[in-house]
Amino acid sequence: MFVAENLILALANLLHLVLQAYFWIIIARAVLSWVNPDPFNPIVRFLYRVTEPVLRPIRHRLPTLSIGIDLSPMVVILAIFFLDSFLISTLRDLALSLR
Repeated sequence: MFVAENLILALANLLHLVLQAYFWIIIARAVLSWVNPDPFNPIVRFLYRVTEPVLRPIRHRLPTLSIGIDLSPMVVILAIFFLDSFLISTLRDLALSLR
């Protein structure tokens, strides 16, 4: 059973790494929205291409504020924190229960 335990632990660690990387990509996208970036910059295009499929559905469901603040990155960040704390700890507990 140690193989299954190690596999689940590796999966939990990989998922944690992916969620943390996406967290920082969302932060970079939010910071870019405060300035007027060059839309032809490859980094800007990458950030928009990676985050827009997640942010767009949330942006359409959230009510718009009259002051022009986009709250969709905050919702995604909260979802990332929830997934990181719930799913990762659940996978780790599952792996430790296989001992």
